[in-house]
Amino acid sequence: MNDLLYVALSFVFVFFILGLSSFLQQRRILDNEGARKFVHIGVAHWWFFTLLFTDLLYAMIAPIAFIILNYLSYRQNIFKAIERGGKGNLGTVYFPISLALLVLFTFLVGVNKEYQYIGAIAMLTLGYGDGLAAVIGKRFGKITLIKGKTLEGSLVMLVATALVTTFIILTYMPPLVSPVLFVVFIAVFATLIEMVTPKGLDNLTVPLGVALITYLYAITMVVS
Repeated sequence: MNDLLYVALSFVFVFFILGLSSFLQQRRILDNEGARKFVHIGVAHWWFFTLLFTDLLYAMIAPIAFIILNYLSYRQNIFKAIERGGKGNLGTVYFPISLALLVLFTFLVGVNKEYQYIGAIAMLTLGYGDGLAAVIGKRFGKITLIKGKTLEGSLVMLVATALVTTFIILTYMPPLVSPVLFVVFIAVFATLIEMVTPKGLDNLTVPLGVALITYLYAITMVVS
């Protein structure tokens, strides 16, 4: 019964973020890109619902539903707050695909969600790191690096990822050797991935890349 309640609440949460973004956009508090990134950052917090579910099947309902809904929105422009003009960018579809894969990882790898912090780092890096990097890079970026990415945006990605990773490891306290080195390593790695990945695809490469490298680091550097 609790899992059904969490499914319902998780949908309420996502549609609340979408509705609030549209409201702020209509009030001209956020421009189109700002509204998109507000959703991008806000929905990344859905990850914490994963920690509440006890059954994988229930945990997968929302990510799978939003893969379908976001693809329909991409085709029909249903959720205007998350869509860019024109076709060819499936970033909004890749987002819940990444989420679904990380939910599977959390439930199927390790015992009793012991690697749950990995999904949290991955999704919040995508939310805050990639989201803020795009906003700051577009508004204040002066020095272009590669693939249209700016130095200013990449620095924001680096700092945001470091802060997110620090918050998560302090909250979950996984027994890692050299936590400072871990934070720096993940922040640099995530920034490089975001820098070289074309727009849209970073919704796959950033969270999945961060999750993979965090897992490899964790299993080789855990205190025995």
